[in-house]
Amino acid sequence: MIHKATGNLLKADAEALVNTVNCVGFMGKGIALQFKQAWPENFEAYAKACKAGEVRPGRMFIWETGRLVNPKYIINFPTKRDWRGKARIEDIRDGLRALVSDVRRLGISSIAVPPLGCGNGGLNWREVRPLIEAAFAGVSNVKVSLYSPGGAPEPKTMPVKTKKPGMTPARALFIKLMHQYGALNYRRTLLEIQKLGYFLQEVGENLRLRYEAGLYGPYAANLNKVLERIEGHFIRGYDDSQKPDTDIELLPGVVEEADAVLTKHSESVARLKRVADLIQGFETPYGMELLSSVHWVCTHHSPTANTADAAVGAVHKWNDRKREMFRADHVRIAYDRLKELTWIH
Repeated sequence: MIHKATGNLLKADAEALVNTVNCVGFMGKGIALQFKQAWPENFEAYAKACKAGEVRPGRMFIWETGRLVNPKYIINFPTKRDWRGKARIEDIRDGLRALVSDVRRLGISSIAVPPLGCGNGGLNWREVRPLIEAAFAGVSNVKVSLYSPGGAPEPKTMPVKTKKPGMTPARALFIKLMHQYGALNYRRTLLEIQKLGYFLQEVGENLRLRYEAGLYGPYAANLNKVLERIEGHFIRGYDDSQKPDTDIELLPGVVEEADAVLTKHSESVARLKRVADLIQGFETPYGMELLSSVHWVCTHHSPTANTADAAVGAVHKWNDRKREMFRADHVRIAYDRLKELTWIH
């Protein structure tokens, strides 16, 4: 029996939860990332199986939770052959045959199924849904909770069971900077966190972030892995969408934990203060993008902008968005701040 379900699939009262995966061992987006955070042991087993070539289209990788209560099984359903590619409808068909066969073999009486291959997979739900319904039509004794695209819960409600990471100096600096930024009651978004990391690294803190010129200014894709690792332990709100306006919150007690670590790192604390001094008065998404973009064209752009007028020209040539959004006088104000505090020469 199939019925429409909404909300958080990971909290469904079902014997088996279906997770959509690729065949190369990555769970970095969508529901797979949610499963990785909620069931890290499943991810470890899946990644090992991928290395052994055991995860492939048309074959389920089933992990038993060892629990007496639901869920008892995590069924990893390969919808993509590679994490970069798109899902193929033939892999969904073959996978559904294998899924139903495994459900019968294991005597599973209830199962929660996501929109297989849709979302990041790129398939059309109107094409996929009939395949799922047809596949389970012959197993009327199984309760199938079918989730449609677009109903993903808020990241802050998603369970996180990954091992808590240690509070390193780099993480402590990020947390302190985020805390100081949020203390002024400004929204703390992914865009602003990207810029905080950029300035912290530019002032000499080796964060190993690889910044490039992005749509919204300097952007480091590998910062997302940092945030993913501390989600649910130090912060709350990060998900795979990577939308610049995503709000991030600090969890209770993490600021004090960061303070304790930083007492032994006076040079890092001095760098933190220098960043805080620089961004004072620019603590909005607009201001942070403006300030970091001007700094970028004055230090990393070729040729570097060495006057306020050159900075205006370089920022306006960056993309149409910046040309339309950033007024010339605002660019000059940002340039003067950077010059005054010797961030540029």
